[in-house]
Amino acid sequence: MGIITKLFGTHSQREIKLIMPLIKKIENLRESMMALSDEQLKEKTTEYKERYAKGESLDSLLPEAYATVREAARRVLNQEHYEVQLIGGIILHQGRIAEMKTGEGKTQTALLPSYLNALTGKGVHVVTVNDYLAQRDAE
Repeated sequence: MGIITKLFGTHSQREIKLIMPLIKKIENLRESMMALSDEQLKEKTTEYKERYAKGESLDSLLPEAYATVREAARRVLNQEHYEVQLIGGIILHQGRIAEMKTGEGKTQTALLPSYLNALTGKGVHVVTVNDYLAQRDAE
């Protein structure tokens, strides 16, 4: 490991450091999202769409939208997004590639940017070449 890497970290470490403030915002919304009724949680989608239509950017909606998806996944799938999945979701929203190992929840991760970008009303396509995952997640 070179002296520069020791001093400044790897490229990935620097990228994650830049993303961590967003993760903290998402984490800070956890309790308030948990306190919402199912109906109130559903209404968040309409709220975010209206805010986007009025000019708010997807980037500014990201923490609330991801916290909403995280809570919906906890309630419906009994699976809450882990930090690594939140990081992956942010990277995907930024149009970059996120490498994740088997079992780290790529499908769960894809829910986050899919929901956020669907708020534009333009639609989102999620493609997988894994027949098992396609069948499982379609149900």
